[in-house]
Amino acid sequence: MATDMSQGDLEKRVVRVIAETQKIPIETVTINRTFEDLKIDSLDGINIVFGLENEFGVSIPDEGIENMRSVRDAVEGVRTLLEQKASTAPTA
Repeated sequence: MATDMSQGDLEKRVVRVIAETQKIPIETVTINRTFEDLKIDSLDGINIVFGLENEFGVSIPDEGIENMRSVRDAVEGVRTLLEQKASTAPTA
């Protein structure tokens, strides 16, 4: 279940998606880096969004995309979407 994912696991997966979509060394992608630091422009950001949506099975709304300017923003945004998804999922 998505809500069982630890903060560290979530962060690692987001970092991996960013590094893979941008073809940059994973060690350069840290929680405190901004997309500007990483030379990620808005077009690159769209690829990151698609990668995150595929990785986590979420749909990132336009306003979420506009507010995503750092690795931390991406992690927090995905966490919020996963929590919302988990709270609306039917219980077994």
